Amino acid sequence: MGIFETVTDALAGSTGTAPGAAGDDGSEGAYWCDDCGVRVRDVDDEGLDRDAEGTPTCPDCGDPMRFARATGGDCAC
Repeated sequence: MGIFETVTDALAGSTGTAPGAAGDDGSEGAYWCDDCGVRVRDVDDEGLDRDAEGTPTCPDCGDPMRFARATGGDCAC
């Protein structure tokens, strides 16, 4: 494959979709630990401990995690 095809393929890639079209797994975002950088998608938070308010706590440091909505595609970043 030549450079022209490589660039064409890269530019033809998805530019993201609305959060409602992010996939069919029901994810609306992810929980982040600002201290550790740990990210856990909201559909994968079943086994996490929670604080008194019900917020998931970081599995590495135990601090409460911050929820961030998905901005597009299947990523909450």
